[in-house]
Amino acid sequence: MRIANLAHWAAGITAAAGYWTMMSPYSQLLGPFPYGGSTADKVIALTFDDGPNEPYTSQIADFLAGVGIRATFFQVGECVARFPQVTARLARDGHVIGNHSHSHRFTRCLGTRAQRSETRAAQHALTRVLGRTPALYRPPWLLRTPTLPAVLRQHGLSPVSGEFCHALEVFQPPPRWIARRALAKARPGAILIFHDGFDSKRGNRASTVAAVPIVVTELIRRGYEFVTVDELLGFPAYQGSTQCADRDERGLAPSR
Repeated sequence: MRIANLAHWAAGITAAAGYWTMMSPYSQLLGPFPYGGSTADKVIALTFDDGPNEPYTSQIADFLAGVGIRATFFQVGECVARFPQVTARLARDGHVIGNHSHSHRFTRCLGTRAQRSETRAAQHALTRVLGRTPALYRPPWLLRTPTLPAVLRQHGLSPVSGEFCHALEVFQPPPRWIARRALAKARPGAILIFHDGFDSKRGNRASTVAAVPIVVTELIRRGYEFVTVDELLGFPAYQGSTQCADRDERGLAPSR
């Protein structure tokens, strides 16, 4: 019995260590995976994953346009092919578009061959719409494996993490619940992760759409400004870009 208990403890510790290494927003054990910017200035990067997903992505874009805020959208290649006009609209509005895999399927995130195929297909889908190639990548579920860093280097991509606005956002709890948790995580240099889509499907994201204005309004009241991930981290948004070479007095890349 004692040996069995020890085996269970060992299995639990191993599983926890594996999760931390490969799926925690904060783990750096497999290479740099920035989840925030190093700054004392009251700036925050809003990010949105799994889109485009209509009508929710456009509803978020309409709100952001109304308040003059640019965000970073990590998009799924299959969804971009479904709604290319939405991705194009986001780019025209000044938002940054990053790679979030092509199919957002768990099994396609594990082996080197699948990772290469997913990354390359998403890059092609995004480049066709944007006319330029993304340099930022966020893995589905923030899942990293030991082989992923080399795959990303081959495709000229820098990985980006962040902090989930709400652990249960996928289940769409009430907007104020999402907003309350997101605001609790707000601090200078934070990268907040919302979802305008659901994997590569057309999931309902009405609660997220309603939560974003609550979060933004309160952060503005607290004196925060909003930047894109490339500005916050000093990374190029697109391959061949030199935007991050110029910095303003805060150490952030200048607004476009």
